[in-house]
Amino acid sequence: MSTEPASTPASAPAIRLLSVDFDCPDPVELARFYGEALDLPVVYSSDDFVLLGRDGSPGLGFIRVADYRRPTWPDPSQGKQAHMELGVTDLEAAHARMLALGATEPAIQPHPEERRVLLDPAGHPFCLSTGS
Repeated sequence: MSTEPASTPASAPAIRLLSVDFDCPDPVELARFYGEALDLPVVYSSDDFVLLGRDGSPGLGFIRVADYRRPTWPDPSQGKQAHMELGVTDLEAAHARMLALGATEPAIQPHPEERRVLLDPAGHPFCLSTGS
């Protein structure tokens, strides 16, 4: 088996990341949470989809799912569906801000001195991390 990377044809299409999308019961509410947390404006909104971002950069999308089931992290019975790692310089201040915006904190914190696991309003786990 070759360890050489596969060559890309000269005529290969350019592919770029447009957004990372989250299933949720209420796209407006989840977009409000992440928009305030990350200082991202709404660039598109409909009844079933909200996109946050800035021109020329990938965004965060939130898609309404009628029978949405919250992740049960760390219990694997309902997978986490998405996960974001957010870099912070002040873990305590960022932790307090996210809780004030509506995040909740699960009982399990694997490495609380360097990373805090929180749950967004739709139950998706995300981490605040002092790592680079």
